[in-house]
Order: sequence, then C-alpha cells, then structure tokens
Amino acid sequence: MKNEKINVLLVEDEQTLAMIIKETLEERSFIIHTAFNGEEGLRMFFECRPDVLVADVMMPRMDGFEMLRRIRQTDKKTPVLFLTARSAINDVVEGFELGANDYLKKPFGMQELIVRIKALVGKAFNEMEQEKASKFEIGNYLFNSTTQILIFAGVRQSLSHREAEILRRLCENRNQVVNTQNILLDLWGDDSFFNSRSLHVFITKLRHKLSQDDRIRIVNVRGIGYKLIVN
Repeated sequence: MKNEKINVLLVEDEQTLAMIIKETLEERSFIIHTAFNGEEGLRMFFECRPDVLVADVMMPRMDGFEMLRRIRQTDKKTPVLFLTARSAINDVVEGFELGANDYLKKPFGMQELIVRIKALVGKAFNEMEQEKASKFEIGNYLFNSTTQILIFAGVRQSLSHREAEILRRLCENRNQVVNTQNILLDLWGDDSFFNSRSLHVFITKLRHKLSQDDRIRIVNVRGIGYKLIVN
C-alpha cells in the first residue's frame, strides 16, 4: 500500500490483550487507536476512519456484531477482522452476513494477526485502485466500464458488454489508434470481414451515444483501427 502506515482501530474489552496488540503493532509502524467496548468503538470508527477495524465479538454495552451492523449501514468497504473466542459455526456465519471480512480465533499469534491485517488492507486498496481505473471522463460524459453505464447531465445510458469493452479500450488509449484486429480477436474471437462490419456498427452506436458533446470524435483510421479524440 505505497509504504503508507496502516491505520487500525482495535476494539477489545480485554485491556491487557488490547495493550499487547497495540504495542506489538506500533513496533511494526502501524497506527493504532483503541476502544474498550462497542459503543466507544462505533464512535471512534467514524472519528478516525481507519484502514481496517479489528474487533472482539463479545463486548459490554454493544457487541461486535451490533457495532458492525451499524457501521455497514453507511460504510460498506472498510475491512473488518473479528477476534473471537467463539467457535460455533453460526457465529462465524452471522459475522460474515453482517459484512465481516475475516475471523481470527483466540488465542492467536501476533504474526498471524499482522499478516491478516495487511492482506485485508491490501485487498481493499487494490479494489479501490481497480474502481478508479474503471472510471473515465469523456468530455462532459462519465463512463464506468465496470457497471457499463454512460452518464451525461445526470442521464444514464446502459451500454452492452461489447459497447462498454470497445469504449474502455478507446478511453485507455485516448488519442491513439486502437487496432481493429485486436478488438475483433478479443471480443469476437476472429477478425473476419463479417465481424469487422459488426464492429463498425458498434462504433456507429457509440458515436450516437456520445453525440451530445460535439468535442468528442471516434475517428476511423482506415486499415488500422479507431481513435477517440476529445478536443
């Protein structure tokens, strides 16, 4: 995660264990915030906005499950690792259904905790990067290649899979020619004359869908491919 320190909120009512975890992780250059019950943990979560939440399940005033249920009403993405002395499978299932990402059963080794935290934060970071990589500004249009949605002035258009994939390639290579043969092999499976005519139809559809901003052009570079230009 770009060598940035990982910001952890630890919610654990066993204060001795909490201090051991805090000291161990701080020695490894983590930033640790601690809370000792679910109510305090809930408040601190929204104050410090951690990269990862590590929480006990059984706690006074509010248990870990209820704390997570409330967090997930507004925050769906922050990774959550539960620490639990429970081993009943229904507890594990309940936690995952509420939006937990991982479990660690007490007693556990500190190295395992560190590995689990890093894995969760790394996965969340990668997902965030992938999400950013799927969003494009095309003039006054916004395009999300994952959801296959094109937005102009608040109006949403759904694209077909092939339309979205063609437009994604054009966006990723803006002002450069995207080779026709590569598109055909990737999306149609062969570069026959019939399929190249089909591709041209899809390009025409995309031009129409992008026509409300006259700065946008999809240019046909004869015999080579297509180029997206935004003036």
